Amino acid sequence: MNAPSSQTRIDHPKRLGFLLGIGAYSCWGFLPIYFKLVKSVEPIAIVAQRVGWSVLVLAALVSAARGWPAVRTALANPRVRGLLALSALLIAVNWLFYVYAVNNGHILAGSLGYYLNPLANILLGRFFLKEKVSRLQWVAVAIAAAGIAVLAAGALGQLWISLILCASFASYGLVRKIVAADALTGLAIETGFLLPAALTYLLLTHAPGAPLLAPTSHVSLLIGLSGIISTIPLLLFAGAARRLPYSTLGMLQFLAPTLQFLLAVFLYGEPFTRAHAIAFAAIWTALALYVIALVTAARRDRLPKEGEAVMLGEC
Repeated sequence: MNAPSSQTRIDHPKRLGFLLGIGAYSCWGFLPIYFKLVKSVEPIAIVAQRVGWSVLVLAALVSAARGWPAVRTALANPRVRGLLALSALLIAVNWLFYVYAVNNGHILAGSLGYYLNPLANILLGRFFLKEKVSRLQWVAVAIAAAGIAVLAAGALGQLWISLILCASFASYGLVRKIVAADALTGLAIETGFLLPAALTYLLLTHAPGAPLLAPTSHVSLLIGLSGIISTIPLLLFAGAARRLPYSTLGMLQFLAPTLQFLLAVFLYGEPFTRAHAIAFAAIWTALALYVIALVTAARRDRLPKEGEAVMLGEC
């Protein structure tokens, strides 16, 4: 019987990270359907409700995992506390602008923003984490930038949405990768940081006699589920980010915007212009080159170096 090799043991966290990443981006890919169903609620109110319900879900998960000591340890560390406060701000911005984009018929703009994330990951991984970037990856970044330039030249009114979504989520992922806190602990703390602002907004804007959550019982039920809907993909993503090289997340990240793109064009009938076509073609070409570069690097790393023997254990 063959014993697991050291390479198998080393690669196990990466395989788990790969599965977690697929789960996270698939959830996010179908998220526009949920936001369309709660469109009668203002975007800021949706985000505030997401925060409130997410805190309840996360508190239950932390209790079940007996994770409160880890939460207290993280909060006692000024650097960890500061980084999680920053990640809380970044995810709040991302949530707000994404809900705004979906509920105002700009799913394509949102999808473009998330298509740009893998390329932003390359830049952040290179300049902040000192990850190696191949020549082919730099070519991918240049092609993506050319596509964005086409949209900018055409004065696309929704380009700012794409850029804000890209910058906020790419930065969020970077912070969550470097912060010394596990996925559940970090997410619980950053969501808790957002709770006072969320509750303040809901209390100040709630009119006397108005429904507590939403105009109808159906939408109220969906809003009540926002904690679970918000928490699951973020937990999956945080777990993936801690197990994979940051630039490798881009290999999975195209799943979500592809699903969003298909929903926008074929389900919700958003207009697909020539500028869109050129920009998306550039992004898809860049992503293809990016994935080719990752696969090539992975194959090269698996080859034994000169003078090394391949050791197989048996029992």
